[in-house]
Amino acid sequence: MNRKQFMILVVAGVIIGGMGWALFLKRSASWQTGIPGATSRLLGDFPINDVAQVLIRQGTNALHLAKGETLWQVQERSNYPANFSEISELVRKLYDLKPVQSVKVGPSQYGRLELLSPGPGTNTATVVEFKDKGGKALATLWLGKKHTRSAGEDSPFGGGGGGWPDGRYVMVPGGSPAPVWLIADPLSNVEPKPESWLNKDFIKVEKLKSISVTPTNAAQAWSFARETESGDLKLQDRKEGEEPDANKITGLVNVLSYATFNDVLARDAEAEKQHLGEPVGVALETFEGFHYKIKIGSAASGDNHPMTIEVSADFPSERTPGKDEKPEDKEKLDKEFKDKLDKHKEKLSQEKACEKWIYLVSKWTVENLLKDRTYWMVDKKTETKAEENDSSKNPEEEEDISIPGLPPIPADPTSDKDVGSEPQ
Repeated sequence: MNRKQFMILVVAGVIIGGMGWALFLKRSASWQTGIPGATSRLLGDFPINDVAQVLIRQGTNALHLAKGETLWQVQERSNYPANFSEISELVRKLYDLKPVQSVKVGPSQYGRLELLSPGPGTNTATVVEFKDKGGKALATLWLGKKHTRSAGEDSPFGGGGGGWPDGRYVMVPGGSPAPVWLIADPLSNVEPKPESWLNKDFIKVEKLKSISVTPTNAAQAWSFARETESGDLKLQDRKEGEEPDANKITGLVNVLSYATFNDVLARDAEAEKQHLGEPVGVALETFEGFHYKIKIGSAASGDNHPMTIEVSADFPSERTPGKDEKPEDKEKLDKEFKDKLDKHKEKLSQEKACEKWIYLVSKWTVENLLKDRTYWMVDKKTETKAEENDSSKNPEEEEDISIPGLPPIPADPTSDKDVGSEPQ
């Protein structure tokens, strides 16, 4: 290929690419601007600041999110704190919602778009309803089938796009018949699943000082501790013949430092007995003075383990000045101490609120706390077997370096002669 042919191909590629990009921008602009002149909000100007309840219903499933005295709560989880940021985002998103396309269909086609009247059965709409504190309805929207972009659609190069949801059919009830619209958001997370709307703030065990675990088999109990934050955890009740496995123990330092949970249950004596049975007991202490007492039950279904938490702390409330502390440093050090103390008190308050519930946590979150004592020790059998395999080789034997397909290397005819002997 000469230079002229190459330049022709480059120019052609630029032109084709530019045309494709222009088509893409045109279609994208059409999708985003939607119906000419349709600038009003789909739900009108309802009083967004008066929203105190959000109801989501689909089939026989229902979710009630309600604003309490200080926090939003999930009623289906015994008023557990809800994720306010997600609720706020949903309210704001639907308040600003505008249609991108009017869908010309009659009531006979509502089932195809999953916009049938809410209730048991298939092809029914997902209903989102906003209410004020007194229960007065402020706005209602029915969510239907998700619009899926087909492979290659709106792509300047075509193909390879795959199908994915990029919008949703919706209806504002009240018309006769109610009009159907298409919006440019699939609203995939709007589902009546209580566990998805929980506030997932949880305990965070930082700067671990010691950890003790008591399994149902007390003989398998174990305990580790360290003297400094940078030190290594040491086995506290080491028995004769035991050798802790340092590689395994290293991971214990960060246990429950990034803990989370999947769901919650209301906690009382009967619920603990039912869900925890004979739990594993865990005690943790941190260098900041926090103490955690945890009980972990067996996984009833799937990988979720029921877990309860009790938190306490014994950090100092006043700072002891240094012996040679300068007056000009006192104010700075006092402020640093107070800021740190305030953070500790806030952390304690937040984590003590976790004591009211039974948490369902994933297996990987607590798996290190469910290990038996023997797990943390060096496996002598494996170690002995490895040593035997190494010792099975005779170090005096010469290594066979023959290559398949080639004759062996002949022995040195002079190798048996004395070094000092003269040739005959």
